Amino acid sequence: MNLIITCQRNLEDPAMLEAQNMLERFGDKEALIEKTPFSGIILVKTSLDNIKVLDNFREIIEDEPWLIKYCSRIIPIQKECETKLEEIRDVAVELSNVMKQNETYRITVEKRHSSLHTKDIISNIADSLSNKVSLENSDWEIIVQILRNKTGVSVIPPDTILSVDREKRVELD
Repeated sequence: MNLIITCQRNLEDPAMLEAQNMLERFGDKEALIEKTPFSGIILVKTSLDNIKVLDNFREIIEDEPWLIKYCSRIIPIQKECETKLEEIRDVAVELSNVMKQNETYRITVEKRHSSLHTKDIISNIADSLSNKVSLENSDWEIIVQILRNKTGVSVIPPDTILSVDREKRVELD
């Protein structure tokens, strides 16, 4: 998976179709889109750069907002691992090499059906990084998305995650 798309519960099918149509429009006719056991969450594997996909979605929202009705949030995933504390930490540390020494970060964890504690995940990653934490105004955001035994991790600039409703509100202002 390199994208997680959220939608309202029980609207996974139209959200999958919407995502498929958009990805085809962006140039990926072979994207794999699958439901998860979690209501309101679908996984996407695309050959396209996932950050570019988010930019393309933003352009669609700006120009033709009515085309995006079912996808709520689109979260880029840079690397996947098993849901084990050490593996999550190792992937987060590996991906954090994009951060310069003086840059700050924050860690955001979203868990679904996992017995791992958010506090343990955050402290395990933070203890392995020399950069300073900034919860309010960070240069980078370490995203940890846990879906039972699969975890997706990204180290991205803040506000990279696409919130469709927020983007549409910005367009109205």
